[in-house]
Formats: sequence, structure tokens, C-alpha cells
Amino acid sequence: MVQLHVKRGDESQFLFSTTVDAPLETVIQQITAIYNGRLKVDRICSEIPELADHGVTLPPNMQGLTEDQIVELKLRDEWEDKCVPSGGPVFKIDEIGRRNGHAPNDKMKEVLMRTMEEAKALISKKQVQANVCVTMDMVKEALDQLRGAVMIVYPMGLPPHDPIRMEFEDREDLSGTQASLQVITEDECQLWWAAKEMQRGKKLQEYIGKNEKTKLVVKIQKKGQGAPAREPMVNEEQQKQMMMHYYRRQEELKKLEEADDDSHLDSEWSDRQALKKQFQGLTNIKWGPR
Repeated sequence: MVQLHVKRGDESQFLFSTTVDAPLETVIQQITAIYNGRLKVDRICSEIPELADHGVTLPPNMQGLTEDQIVELKLRDEWEDKCVPSGGPVFKIDEIGRRNGHAPNDKMKEVLMRTMEEAKALISKKQVQANVCVTMDMVKEALDQLRGAVMIVYPMGLPPHDPIRMEFEDREDLSGTQASLQVITEDECQLWWAAKEMQRGKKLQEYIGKNEKTKLVVKIQKKGQGAPAREPMVNEEQQKQMMMHYYRRQEELKKLEEADDDSHLDSEWSDRQALKKQFQGLTNIKWGPR
């Protein structure tokens, strides 16, 4: 199987396994789905700690308001009594006024946090170092784990306006957010290798040959952004090793330089003519007036 190390810019994303006969249209489609799926898991995981600490989100028209303002405007959260965590809520006010403050108890909080860590590990960038290829099934498994944990803690479900529920139902609105800049749709996704765009309509083997054991670094890019920067000749780890070797070499040269100090040659004991001068009475001769 051909192994593709997928990057965006200089940032490593995941390993992807395919064959040389695979149409690039299919490869791009699969890589895009995994890439965007991992982003979805990350977005949900970023909301889980807030859910565990402060409960579900308030309706949009109540977010950011103080208690006095809510009373004055006669607003009411109709989902507060419906979306109650298992084991009863623990009140912990949300300082920014985004969530209702009815948090799960410690046991339920542990369920959410543990599942979040497991889901993140499943699609982590560290899988590249472990030489594990990420598949769409792994992304779906991470989403199912998160969905199951939320259902355990909130058996009645989350409010329809909660970002976690919206992510699960593919209704998320990312417009105007930093997250929207990271998403790449299938139509605008381009795959680059060796400063060349791998064109749709061709097969992978037209670029890399027929060796199924090939490993290469490919970069995903949005259409219209031009060619991504080429891979450096040495990676970060190799550069560190080279710097360490250079430093050790410098230290060795310093020690050798110190060992080459020949000032001892001016000492009396190093004079080869010392014995001859002693027999001839030429030692301790001082020139000058007494």
C-alpha cells in the first residue's frame, strides 16, 4: 500500500493509505473527508470541557446577559428543565454568560472528559509518529464515542442551539469564525506533491510509478492559493541532531586546543640542554650588575 503523509502548510495532519491504481478524484475525496472530520472532532472536543463545567448553552437571545437583564426582558430558557444531566445538576455559574451553569456532577464530568481524551487520541497527529494511518472509520468512531458520552450524561439530549448537538447533526454555523478558515470543501481541495498539483482525472501511479511501497509527503491546499512551500531538505528532528553534533564538535575542538598549550616549553625541566649546562657551570647565570 502507498502511504501518504498529509500536511497542510508545514503542519503534519495524518497518514493515509491507498494504492497506485487509485483515481486521484477518489483519493482527494477521501483525504478531504478525513481532514474535515478530524476538524469536527476537534471542535466538539473544544466544547466538551465547557459543557462539563457549566452545562448546556443558553438560547442565543440570552447569551451574554446578566441575571437582571434577563429578568427585565422577561426571558426564559425553556430547555433548562428538559436538558438536565444524569444524577442531577451542580450549579457553577458561567462568567461569560454563554451556558446555564447547571453542570453535571463529578462522576458524569469524568465520563465526558475521559471520552474526549480517547476521541482526540484516536485521530491525533501523534498517530503519524506511531506510523498509524487514519481512516474515515476511525473518525466516525471518535464521533460515536463523543455522541455516546453526551447521551449518557444528557439522556434527554442537548438543546437544538447547543454547538455540540449542531456538530453532531451537521448543522454547525462556522461563518465568521477562525474554524471556517480551516475547513476545505471537496470541490476546492487540491493535492500537491513535489511542487506539482496532482490533477483530478488521473491515477496516482501517473505521478509516483507502480511501486506499492512508496511513501511520500503530500500537501492539501485550497484552490486559488497557489503552490504550497516545498518540503525542507532536512526536517526539524534532523536539524536538531545536526546542531547537537556541531555543538559537541565545538566542545571537542576547545578541549584539544587547551591540550595543545605549549607554554610548558619555557619551563626549566623541559630544557633538553639543562644537563649539559649544569656540567659546564652555565646554570643560574645572571647578566647585569651585582
